[in-house]
Amino acid sequence: MDIVYIRDLQVEALIGIYDWERSVKQMIRIDVEMGWDNRKPAASDNIKDTLNYKEAAQRIKRLVAETEYQLVETLAEHLVAMLIEKMQVPWVKLTLGKPYAVKNSSEVGVCIERHREDIAHG
Repeated sequence: MDIVYIRDLQVEALIGIYDWERSVKQMIRIDVEMGWDNRKPAASDNIKDTLNYKEAAQRIKRLVAETEYQLVETLAEHLVAMLIEKMQVPWVKLTLGKPYAVKNSSEVGVCIERHREDIAHG
Protein backbone atom coordinates (compact mmCIF):
# COMPACT_ATOMS: atom_id res chain seq x y z
CA MET A 1 0.00 0.00 0.00
CA ASP A 2 1.32 3.40 -0.98
CA ILE A 3 0.90 6.54 1.10
CA VAL A 4 -0.45 9.94 0.12
CA TYR A 5 0.32 12.46 2.85
CA ILE A 6 -0.24 16.00 4.06
CA ARG A 7 2.26 17.46 6.55
CA ASP A 8 1.77 20.28 9.02
CA LEU A 9 -1.68 21.38 7.92
CA GLN A 10 -2.40 24.31 10.22
CA VAL A 11 -6.03 24.99 11.02
CA GLU A 12 -7.76 27.21 13.57
CA ALA A 13 -10.03 25.23 15.87
CA LEU A 14 -12.33 25.88 18.76
CA ILE A 15 -11.17 22.99 20.92
CA GLY A 16 -10.41 22.38 24.57
CA ILE A 17 -11.92 21.76 27.98
CA TYR A 18 -11.14 25.04 29.71
CA ASP A 19 -13.43 28.06 29.62
CA TRP A 20 -10.87 30.22 27.84
CA GLU A 21 -10.46 27.52 25.16
CA ARG A 22 -14.19 27.64 24.48
CA SER A 23 -14.00 31.33 23.57
CA VAL A 24 -10.90 31.61 21.38
CA LYS A 25 -9.74 29.63 18.38
CA GLN A 26 -6.37 27.93 18.64
CA MET A 27 -4.05 26.83 15.88
CA ILE A 28 -3.76 23.06 15.61
CA ARG A 29 -1.41 21.07 13.40
CA ILE A 30 -2.44 18.00 11.46
CA ASP A 31 -0.32 15.39 9.70
CA VAL A 32 -2.20 12.75 7.76
CA GLU A 33 -1.10 9.66 5.88
CA MET A 34 -3.66 7.89 3.69
CA GLY A 35 -3.25 4.48 2.15
CA TRP A 36 -3.68 4.45 -1.63
CA ASP A 37 -2.59 2.38 -4.60
CA ASN A 38 -0.64 4.83 -6.75
CA ARG A 39 0.04 2.41 -9.63
CA LYS A 40 -3.06 3.42 -11.59
CA PRO A 41 -2.43 7.19 -11.48
CA ALA A 42 1.27 6.60 -12.18
CA ALA A 43 0.37 4.63 -15.30
CA SER A 44 -2.40 6.95 -16.53
CA ASP A 45 -0.82 10.27 -15.48
CA ASN A 46 -4.40 11.41 -14.89
CA ILE A 47 -5.50 13.42 -11.85
CA LYS A 48 -8.84 11.57 -11.83
CA ASP A 49 -7.04 8.39 -10.75
CA THR A 50 -5.27 9.95 -7.77
CA LEU A 51 -6.22 10.43 -4.16
CA ASN A 52 -6.80 14.17 -4.31
CA TYR A 53 -4.83 15.56 -1.35
CA LYS A 54 -6.13 19.07 -2.00
CA GLU A 55 -9.70 17.82 -1.55
CA ALA A 56 -8.65 15.89 1.57
CA ALA A 57 -7.12 19.06 3.07
CA GLN A 58 -10.24 21.09 2.26
CA ARG A 59 -12.47 18.46 3.88
CA ILE A 60 -10.28 18.45 6.99
CA LYS A 61 -10.39 22.26 7.25
CA ARG A 62 -14.15 22.30 6.76
CA LEU A 63 -14.82 19.67 9.45
CA VAL A 64 -12.54 21.48 11.92
CA ALA A 65 -14.29 24.80 11.21
CA GLU A 66 -17.76 23.27 11.69
CA THR A 67 -17.06 21.53 15.01
CA GLU A 68 -16.29 22.53 18.58
CA TYR A 69 -15.04 19.37 20.28
CA GLN A 70 -13.50 19.47 23.70
CA LEU A 71 -10.96 16.71 23.14
CA VAL A 72 -8.32 16.32 20.44
CA GLU A 73 -9.09 12.59 20.60
CA THR A 74 -12.67 13.23 19.48
CA LEU A 75 -11.65 15.52 16.64
CA ALA A 76 -9.00 13.06 15.45
CA GLU A 77 -11.50 10.17 15.36
CA HIS A 78 -14.04 12.21 13.42
CA LEU A 79 -11.43 13.40 10.92
CA VAL A 80 -10.22 9.86 10.25
CA ALA A 81 -13.77 8.51 9.88
CA MET A 82 -14.62 11.30 7.45
CA LEU A 83 -11.55 10.63 5.29
CA ILE A 84 -12.23 6.90 5.17
CA GLU A 85 -15.91 7.34 4.37
CA LYS A 86 -15.85 10.35 2.03
CA MET A 87 -12.52 9.79 0.26
CA GLN A 88 -12.82 5.98 0.10
CA VAL A 89 -9.41 5.57 1.74
CA PRO A 90 -8.63 2.09 3.11
CA TRP A 91 -6.58 3.36 6.07
CA VAL A 92 -5.53 6.62 7.66
CA LYS A 93 -2.87 7.61 10.17
CA LEU A 94 -3.49 11.05 11.63
CA THR A 95 -1.48 13.13 14.07
CA LEU A 96 -3.24 16.10 15.64
CA GLY A 97 -1.25 18.49 17.81
CA LYS A 98 -1.97 21.55 19.92
CA PRO A 99 1.14 23.73 20.01
CA TYR A 100 2.20 25.02 23.43
CA ALA A 101 -0.72 23.35 25.24
CA VAL A 102 1.64 22.19 27.97
CA LYS A 103 4.18 24.50 29.54
CA ASN A 104 7.74 23.95 28.28
CA SER A 105 6.60 21.81 25.33
CA SER A 106 6.33 22.71 21.68
CA GLU A 107 3.26 20.55 21.09
CA VAL A 108 1.03 17.85 22.56
CA GLY A 109 -1.56 15.72 20.84
CA VAL A 110 -2.58 12.31 19.60
CA CYS A 111 -1.63 10.00 16.77
CA ILE A 112 -4.21 7.43 15.64
CA GLU A 113 -4.35 4.87 12.85
CA ARG A 114 -7.61 3.36 11.63
CA HIS A 115 -8.61 0.99 8.85
CA ARG A 116 -11.90 0.95 6.99
CA GLU A 117 -12.95 -2.12 9.02
CA ASP A 118 -12.39 -0.19 12.27
CA ILE A 119 -14.82 2.51 11.16
CA ALA A 120 -17.43 0.15 9.70
CA HIS A 121 -17.62 -1.87 12.92
CA GLY A 122 -17.19 1.11 15.26
